[in-house]
This record gives sequence, structure tokens and C-alpha cells, in this order.
Amino acid sequence: MYPEVTLKSARERRAQARAILERGDDPATVKRQAKVKAERDADNTFRAVAGAWLDHQSGKWAPDTRESIRISLETHAFPKLAELPLTGIRPRDVAAAVRAIEAAGAGETAGRVLQRIRAVFRYAVVHELIESNPMVDLVPSELLKPRQVRHRAAMTDKDVPKYLADFEAFAGDATTKAALRLLMLTALRPGELRGLRWAELDSDAAEIRIPGERMKMKAPHVVPLSRQAFAVIEGVGKVSGGRELVFPSPYYPGQMLSENTLNSALAAMGYKGKHSAHGFRSLFSTIANEAGHDADVIERQLAHKERNEVRAAYHRSEYLAERAELMQWWADYLDGRKGGKVVKLPRRAA
Repeated sequence: MYPEVTLKSARERRAQARAILERGDDPATVKRQAKVKAERDADNTFRAVAGAWLDHQSGKWAPDTRESIRISLETHAFPKLAELPLTGIRPRDVAAAVRAIEAAGAGETAGRVLQRIRAVFRYAVVHELIESNPMVDLVPSELLKPRQVRHRAAMTDKDVPKYLADFEAFAGDATTKAALRLLMLTALRPGELRGLRWAELDSDAAEIRIPGERMKMKAPHVVPLSRQAFAVIEGVGKVSGGRELVFPSPYYPGQMLSENTLNSALAAMGYKGKHSAHGFRSLFSTIANEAGHDADVIERQLAHKERNEVRAAYHRSEYLAERAELMQWWADYLDGRKGGKVVKLPRRAA
């Protein structure tokens, strides 16, 4: 009623109703459909659909991977998109959010976030939450600047003595330092170590037993612990032994340590661009291979998948005894390198 409804608005509504009648539609039905669509759009916000997508994909991801993806969306996508209905998000909105990440110097992260946003929209189409995917033409190579592919930074053997001295002098968080130390001693993937639970430690056998759901290859992995590695865990136990996680975040104790925290500590020691948390695996593999250790034993310690499917079917040895010897050799080798000497440790016959 006037004045709540202006004459101009009333005329527009009349014109809309007339157009609906000319199409042969019922204005009341169209109004109800519009209301249903509005309610559906309100339920299908980017946050809600992204959560459903994460739950749907969880079966093929390790819990650590799922949490990492959730955090990336929460950090980089949710601030601009979370409460918007999917039908209200335009390609330019996503492009702006992704380019902002790139402009902050995180081009690789920008590409990953874009792929995840596109995946959320694909999921919405498949489950009939939206009719079409407006993000299909947002291709990373066309939206983002070309980047040179770089392997993860890793130090070489000649860098080890200086790194060990820098590590000892580093006055960082004790839990973060312990995680870096154990990462170097075990050659675990950063995600595997960050998600380590006390329940996965077998103190009697001096082993870590990681269940398949936490492993990249979805197969359980046993990690023999050297005396030095076991001592690190014992030291951490005095601080976090009453919690589920061996390496909780220093900022959010209920959450695992982030890989960014590990790499930030390395950067604070002067190793940004020179070494990364993942680089300890490359360092271990290179030195162990050059020292003449059995390649199969090294690869099993790294939990690498056998690429030859026929060989994999017949070659399932865990090499636990050999790996225990290898990891003790590795820990002793690192101790010897603290003095800057090239250490040639005797190896017992297998």
C-alpha cells in the first residue's frame, strides 16, 4: 500500500505480472518458485557447500590433508565468499580473491585455492545445488602469472655442519625445534610428523606406527627410531605427553603444528629458499644412497610407492631390521657432522 509501495514500484510489479501472464505462467506459482529459490540459495552459501564438499572428499584424504585444505579455504576464500550464495558468486569475485593471494607473494597457494573453489562449484553442479558452473573458464594458467616450477628447497651434505650449528643456536619454540630435529632424524613427510599421535608410538619396540589413513599412499608405515630420535620424543613427552598430539601448535594446542610454522623457523635461521621442512627427506635420501645403503631399504623408509606394479606385487618386505640399522647410522652420521668432518661410519653386513 502507498506510501510503502511507490507508484513506480507498483507499475514495475504490474508490468512483471503482465509479462508472466503473456508467457502463460501463473504469477502466484512464479512467486512461490522465486521464494523457494531464495530460501535454497540462502542455504547453499559457499561456506556450507565447501563444508559438504570437504566431507564428501574425506574418504580419499588423510585427516591432515583435509585439515590443510579446510584451513586454506578458511584463510583465503572464506573472508570474501563464505556467506554468499553460490548463485550470487561471479567469476570476477573469485578472480579478485585469487589474485589478491598472488599479489601477496603466494602464487602457488593462489593456484591451489582456485582449484579448490572450482571443485566446490563442480560438486554443487553434480549434486544439483546449482544449474551450471560459472567458474569453468577460470583456468589457473590464464588467470595467474606463469611461475617457474621449483623443487622443494633442500640443503646438501656440505651445508649440514653449519645447519646443525645454526639449529643449536636458534632460540625458537621448543616444540617446533623438536619437530624439526625429529623430521631430520626420521625422514618422515612433514604432514606425517605434524599429525603424530602418542598412541602411534611403540616405546618398547622404539618404533612409530602410522596408520594407513594418515599416509600419502594409504598404507600403514612403521618408522624405526634411532637412540637420538627416541630421546627427542622422550623430551617432548615431558611437555605434551598428556595430549593426543606429539607436536601441538604453540598457538592452538588442540591443533597440530603447521608446516608453515616449521618453514618459518627454518627461514628465521636463515634458510629461506635454501631448505624446507620437506627437504630433510631429499637430504637423507641423497646421503644414504651415496653412502652405499640399499636403495630398496631407503625407499621403504621414505614410504615411497613401488612404481613397477609387477615388482610391487612380489616385493612387500618391510626391511625393518635393515631400516633400524640405517636410521641409527643416519643419526650417528649427523652427530659426526656437527664437527664438520666427513664421517665414514662402518656398516655391519646385513
